[in-house]
Amino acid sequence: MSRSVVVAALALLVVSAAALCLGTPLVGVNRLPAAFAGETDLEHAVVVLLRAPRLVLGLLVGAALAVAGLLLQESLRNPLAVPELLGVSSGAAVFVAVCVVWAVPIPGAPLVPALIGAVIGGLITLLAARRVVGPAAVLLVGAAVNAAMQALMLTAVSLSDSREQGVLFRYLLGSLTGTTWSSVGLAAPGLIALLPLALLCVPLLGVLRLGDETASALGVRADRARMIVLVVACALVAIAVGPSGPIAWVGFLGPHLARRLRPGADPRIWLGWSALFGALLVVVADLAARTVIYPVELPVGGLTALVAIALAALLVRRRSAREVLG
Repeated sequence: MSRSVVVAALALLVVSAAALCLGTPLVGVNRLPAAFAGETDLEHAVVVLLRAPRLVLGLLVGAALAVAGLLLQESLRNPLAVPELLGVSSGAAVFVAVCVVWAVPIPGAPLVPALIGAVIGGLITLLAARRVVGPAAVLLVGAAVNAAMQALMLTAVSLSDSREQGVLFRYLLGSLTGTTWSSVGLAAPGLIALLPLALLCVPLLGVLRLGDETASALGVRADRARMIVLVVACALVAIAVGPSGPIAWVGFLGPHLARRLRPGADPRIWLGWSALFGALLVVVADLAARTVIYPVELPVGGLTALVAIALAALLVRRRSAREVLG
């Protein structure tokens, strides 16, 4: 077993323990077995009913968004391709905003309307992308659908009152607040089923990385292969966004961190590392969101955006240093 795998397993264990223990009230690591066994009502309620569902959902959502980001970046041959450009995240946001503003009585809100909106937004992008050729055109179609959904979302938010805006903004910026085991039960089966499907897309990614002309020469229809990958990516984002809202930049950060750790690896290796980095990023951001300025809870998506800005600034600084030294 390589050293990086051992370090990753330890990091996952430490972050998971911190997510279960830290907060108000503080639960010691030695008290976790007793909390899961239900020996004390308070610790059991805090760890098992409040923090554990957030931890599980954060791990699944982060892994799904990062894997979706890798599928997009590799299939479109663009390192800037992110799930936010599929129209899926913004589609979910539009439906949730409409349900809140006009008090539409949909059972299971906001999860069910978010899933409906995410599916509709993804379908619009996929149907429009069928008529274009090339990865750049697909990315432009996604950006156009996302812009249209964002305009509808802003219109809905502008029509809401102050009480509704608090709920909307918390969801639209991405949050795991209020996560229960029922929320996990609705999202987990789909995410667990789709992650292996993403692994089956790896051979298609290998062909698409060679370019459309080379793929055609090898007997593979590039447009059809790209559409299959996009369907899997859309499904991952749709199910992830439903319970948590559109947590931004996880689909960008996870794949880029994976490539920097294993620059010479193939997409199969990047897939696993992307899932790990995405899961860790969301769990750490959620932990910071609920503890930094307690009792106020920050949006998880805002913290992940700050991490993305810091990483981008670091990369630009390193590139500038290399150009000066070169």
